[in-house]
Amino acid sequence: MVNLVKASFLALSLFLVACAAPSKAPQSLYDEIGGAPTIEAITENFINEVSFNETIYRYFEKTNITRFREKFNEHLCVTTGGPCTYTGDTMLRVHQGKNINEADFNTTVDLLVNAMEKAGLTYPQQNQVLKVLAPMRDEMLYK
Repeated sequence: MVNLVKASFLALSLFLVACAAPSKAPQSLYDEIGGAPTIEAITENFINEVSFNETIYRYFEKTNITRFREKFNEHLCVTTGGPCTYTGDTMLRVHQGKNINEADFNTTVDLLVNAMEKAGLTYPQQNQVLKVLAPMRDEMLYK
């Protein structure tokens, strides 16, 4: 009888643990923010923000905007955990020779924040995106 009670208790415990286990993998930041449509909206908003900022626009004035749009979408998709492949140049190569200073870098980040806000990202989501982009900062400044 004791063995039957122990076996029943063990079976019940395993059942409860199985029911409590998550049924799917954690959601990526890419999925959390809305996937491809949101990434594309951020990119379009960012391009628009840059086009109206005289200080930052000078870094982009000779840019092939079609290529920029494509590569920025890929880059945001990959860095947020989306199902994309980045086929562009390294951040160092893209920014080399531009000699971007701290103030202009920070202004560009502000423009990206505006773009994310207009795309509907919450402040915590914006901070998560900035967190995954932050390690690339040194590849952009004073190069």
